[in-house]
Amino acid sequence: MAIRQELEKQKEKRTCLYENHIAEGAFLAPFAGFVMPIQYKNIQLEHLAVRNNCGLFDVSHMGEVTVKGKDAERYVNHIFTNNVTGMPVGKILYGMMCYDNGGTVDDLLVYKLDEQDFFLVINAANIDKDWAWMQEHAAGFDIDLQNQSDLYGQIAIQGPESEHIVETVLALPCADLVFYTAKTIEAPSGAVGGAPVIISRTGYTGEDGFELYASHDYIRECWEKLIAAKVQPCGLGCRDTLRFEVGLPLYGDELSEQISPVMAGLTAFVKFDKPEFIGREALLKQKTEGVSRKLVGIELHDKAIPRHGYTVLNMDGEPIGEVTTGYHTISTDKSVCMALVDTAYATLGTDVQIQIRKKTFPGTVVKKQFYNKSYKK
Repeated sequence: MAIRQELEKQKEKRTCLYENHIAEGAFLAPFAGFVMPIQYKNIQLEHLAVRNNCGLFDVSHMGEVTVKGKDAERYVNHIFTNNVTGMPVGKILYGMMCYDNGGTVDDLLVYKLDEQDFFLVINAANIDKDWAWMQEHAAGFDIDLQNQSDLYGQIAIQGPESEHIVETVLALPCADLVFYTAKTIEAPSGAVGGAPVIISRTGYTGEDGFELYASHDYIRECWEKLIAAKVQPCGLGCRDTLRFEVGLPLYGDELSEQISPVMAGLTAFVKFDKPEFIGREALLKQKTEGVSRKLVGIELHDKAIPRHGYTVLNMDGEPIGEVTTGYHTISTDKSVCMALVDTAYATLGTDVQIQIRKKTFPGTVVKKQFYNKSYKK
């Protein structure tokens, strides 16, 4: 009760599942302006539940913005690095919003729900910033732009058993969805402003998985059914270890105002063949002329754990970068990290060192994906 009372004194928002987390005995902590579950039993157990069976996440803190109207496609293309021209209804694209200088405003998912109806999913920590930025760049477009972040709840059901569980426990048909697609489903009490429930198949864990966006009441109803069916609730702790193992970026670590998509190795999601988008010229210059730093994977030759912000050194002991995310991986039992380093040291196989407290530990530059994804494509 002491933890709960202390959190209630703070100004962090609660998701619609806050009381459910209390009931499940979750360890709660502030995250991105919300009180969120970090773990329930322990991070390793929750991590392995997702890898081997199924896990359930509250991701209601994420932001949702709708773009509708005659110029919806043109507007989204203007603010988004990927290309939504001719995108089929039901398709989802990953990409970034960038500043004029190429720095990253945020990374996000864009859902096309209808010909003039786009649904943008943004990071919780960036909701206010992103919304202000989207409004600032909406002039001249015939669109209805709405921030609906407070209206939606969202859960993610992740793992190799997720399809079976969504269809049997929630009675929601999802087997027809392929990777990075979505559909709307009519569901009791599921309406948000008259809109049906949205179900998608993306996953931020490297495993097959589904996301459900709906009213707070319907999300609570689904959560309670899944918990009753003994699906393992999972906190943000293992959400980070899972995404990290498969090399997926987290805004604030692998992307930021100072780290562009080109520096982060995400150029595949920047479509230079479309005529314009904010940041295009700066990113094109980075792509053609090169960047001073690049994001790499590093595997240590020791069990020491590299953490965010630790210094990366060359073999002469000179600083060449810093760790963005690091763990001793649960799935592979290795000490690895992602790090932003000087481009001269970004080649696979390059020997480096990491400063951990007062000692240095040798390592080697490797691919950023430390565990193979298991998406159903």
